[in-house]
Amino acid sequence: MANSMITQTGSYIPTSKIPNTHFLDHEFYGADGERLEKSNADIIQKLQDITGIQERRYVPDEFTTSDIAFFAAKQSLEGVDAEGLDYIIVAQNLGDIHPGNVRVDMVPTIASRVKQKLGIRNPYTVAYDIPFGCPGWLHGLILADYYIKSGDARKVLVIGAETLSRISDPHDIDSMIFADGAGAALVEATDQDAGILAHLTRTDAVDHAYLLRLGASYRPDHPGQELYVKMDGHDIYRYAVRTVPQVVKKCLEKAGYGLGDVKKVLIHQANEKMDQAILARLFKLCRVEEVPDGIMPMTISWLGNSSVATLPTMLDLLLRGALEGHRVGPGDVIVFASVGAGMNINAMVYRMP
Repeated sequence: MANSMITQTGSYIPTSKIPNTHFLDHEFYGADGERLEKSNADIIQKLQDITGIQERRYVPDEFTTSDIAFFAAKQSLEGVDAEGLDYIIVAQNLGDIHPGNVRVDMVPTIASRVKQKLGIRNPYTVAYDIPFGCPGWLHGLILADYYIKSGDARKVLVIGAETLSRISDPHDIDSMIFADGAGAALVEATDQDAGILAHLTRTDAVDHAYLLRLGASYRPDHPGQELYVKMDGHDIYRYAVRTVPQVVKKCLEKAGYGLGDVKKVLIHQANEKMDQAILARLFKLCRVEEVPDGIMPMTISWLGNSSVATLPTMLDLLLRGALEGHRVGPGDVIVFASVGAGMNINAMVYRMP
């Protein structure tokens, strides 16, 4: 049985930097429709203290999700004959959203649009999307692993792309968290003793399905009937800190590894304090007293939360040596983990070739 290995990566990081000062003139409202009394400066500072976000990236008006997914895909396929791809899997949740027109557009799929932009004529390069919340890209890797291990595929391109800036309520303080971006990974069958070692996924829908959802603007007199991303931040925090470490621990046990074997832990970039709390609880759960310095790279301070794009973008930067203070080499073990709408959680253990 072949193993599944990431052989090339790519990413698209928008050049437009949006600092926290961008929100100083916004009018913020609560879920009850009441204007928030605190000054914007205080609101922004509190959000920065909790999430670690100092700036985020927005795509220019001329690009959509399928465009930036294509950019990341093209970089990940440098030197590769794209006609040989068996699958193109795009993790995304809101389709192509155009500036000033908050409408979900997912027909045809973003994956089919990427295939068209790549000029792939092979009819057996199957292209489809997975709307799985923020863990979507990681779940795409899991699907790729299933395809490869079953013998159904040799090459799978997995992309995560989102333009959350266009679906964020400008009157909701949570709009400051969201960002745009895209990342991609080429997964290939290999006989090497490396690649994806284990993965695990869970969905908690009965009590937690709507912690992340779409809803109307918090501003009562906001014109139009657009739906924006809404979330119950405190409940998500509690759920993630309690549940993500359990999934990661089980995944490590499934792979036959302990935390002492792990070089890096790549966690979805949603909230710096939440990620730190998840990591601390994971080490406590595994009865490891000390968390090693530098085990968890962070990009949220300058990239914000770009949903499905955060993990592949971070991986691409890591493998290209573009994350200061972070390196991986042959034989190193990386743990991936993500949590998001659904509520869905997944984890993966990966060994570098």
